[in-house]
This record gives sequence, structure tokens and C-alpha cells, in this order.
Amino acid sequence: MKHLLSVADLTAESATEILDEAERFEQALLGREVKKLPTLRGRTIMTVFFENSTRTRVSFEVAGKWMSADVINVSASSSSVSKGESLRDTAMTLRAAGADALIVRHPASGAAHQIAQWTAVQGTGLDGRSAGSTPGLDGRSAGSTPGGGPTVINAGDGTHEHPTQALLDALTVRQRLGDIAGRRVAIVGDILHSRVARSNAILLATLGAEVVLIAPPTLLPVGVTGWPVRVSHDIDAELPGLDAVLMLRVQAERMNGGFFPSAREYSITYGLSQRRLDLLPEHAVVLHPGPMLRGMEIASSVADSPKTAVLQQVTNGVHVRMAVLFRLLVGSDGGAS
Repeated sequence: MKHLLSVADLTAESATEILDEAERFEQALLGREVKKLPTLRGRTIMTVFFENSTRTRVSFEVAGKWMSADVINVSASSSSVSKGESLRDTAMTLRAAGADALIVRHPASGAAHQIAQWTAVQGTGLDGRSAGSTPGLDGRSAGSTPGGGPTVINAGDGTHEHPTQALLDALTVRQRLGDIAGRRVAIVGDILHSRVARSNAILLATLGAEVVLIAPPTLLPVGVTGWPVRVSHDIDAELPGLDAVLMLRVQAERMNGGFFPSAREYSITYGLSQRRLDLLPEHAVVLHPGPMLRGMEIASSVADSPKTAVLQQVTNGVHVRMAVLFRLLVGSDGGAS
């Protein structure tokens, strides 16, 4: 596998292998005073973020550094994009500069796919030569990787997908519940604008879970009937039968109209309050991809409850992203050691 652009690219077997590898990396780091593995020594990873991020960006950077890779951060505000450079030119520049992996977050759906296509083909620079064609000390073209172009990992593209978030959520569910197959998981909130919802719905269903989407009709996407899910509008009726519930942030920055009467009414109708938390079975786990809007989709008492696995998700995010980087840049042989 060259890229990770969508969870639809993963089978149940390959997804499980990534989760298993993530847990092996966790074990390999336990007890180490210096958290460093030589796994990606000599590799150059570039995080290319055109949207703000805390958890995803930091965890990818930590993952790369813990595996001894050289990690370079590129943000739109401090790059030539702010001067009008095109996305294609930025991507080809980073390829020519020697990127082995590009970790991309972009507000446009499909941006990661497009970058993977652009960088897979030798581009032509301003001097008429092929971008990345200068030989390196090892005889390879600078900026080239076996198979043509850098690995591209989708770190969130518009409202489309966020594959590594779905993987870390699946790992968290598996650690809390023991397994995923046969479990009933609800995704609650702004499904329409959520790439996390799409990736989780596909991956959890692939791993054998029953997925329920709970949202007002205005926050459900067109074509949701084609997803491997069941749809409900009544959160109180669903909570007693759930094994896990994933709360979503209302993405006001992507909204250009009135999707619900008010924040207060949304919270009353779909927010996870303490009363609703008590409706869940004792073993159930609450997840949230962050950032949390306390008092809207989730009450502060719920966010800080032992049932809530938000910080466990963050920790798992580092290990999952280590596993993804290893699998894409090195392969499935060897593993954490």
C-alpha cells in the first residue's frame, strides 16, 4: 500500500494489522527513558496543513520523531501559498525538496487524492528539468521514493474523510470493549460536515460493528441511505442499547445557513448530558475526536467522566500514526522492536 487516502482502501484484515502494529509500538516504547526507535531513520516526513489542527498535527509529528524520522511542518499561513502559489506547485516543490511522506490536511474534499496523483508523476520545473530529478548521494533522484513520488496520508480533506482518526477511534473501542465485531456504535451530531463520521462509519462497519447515525435531518448528508449504517433521530431511545458513542462537534465554520434553531435547543435535543450518560450501559465508552464544545454537544461532567476516552484517543493517535507511517514507508515485515 503506497498511500492512505480513504478507509475504503482498507480491508478488515489490513485495518486490524494496523491496530495490532499500533499496540506493538506502544509496548516497544514502554519503559524507555528516551522514546526513540530507529524505524524511520533517514526518512523525511512533511506535515502540510491548510487548516488549523492540534491533535492530528502534533501526533503525526510525535509519531515521526519517535521513529527517528526528520519531520518538517509546513503551514499555509507561513508558506508561499499565502503569496498565491497553487496547491500543485506546493506539492511538487515538497516532492523535489526530498519528501518521503506528505501528511496533508486541506479544506477541499479530494485534495489528498489530487496531491497523490500530481506527485506520482515527474513534474517539470521552471528550468525545464523534471522536478526531483537531481541525483542524490545514493544515486536516487532527490525527492523521489520507490514507486514514484512520496507517500501521501490524508489527515482530513474537507468533509470527505479522516482515515487515521477512524483507526485510532477503532483502537480505543477495541481496548475499552475487548473487540469491535458485533458492537453497536452510535455517531451523534453534525454528520453532514464531518469527515470523522464518514471514515468511522465505513471502518467500523468493515470491522463488524453495527453503526447508528443520530442527528437532526438537517445535519444528515444526501445519500446517507447508501452508507453501511442505520439512521435515527432519537438519542434517548438509542443510548441504552449502545456499546460506544462518538460525539461530534458542530462545525459552525462549514455552515452557511440555519441547520438548527439555536445552540441551546441543539444541546437539549442531541447533547450528551449527565442524565443521558446514565442511560448508557455500564461498560459503554464515550469518544470525541476533539476539540470539544463543552456545554453544547457534551457536558463538562461527561467530558471528564471515566466513561469518556478522549485522552486515550490522543495517546492512541500517536501509536496508530506510527503504525501507519511504518506500514507505508517500510512495509508490513519487521514491526516495532
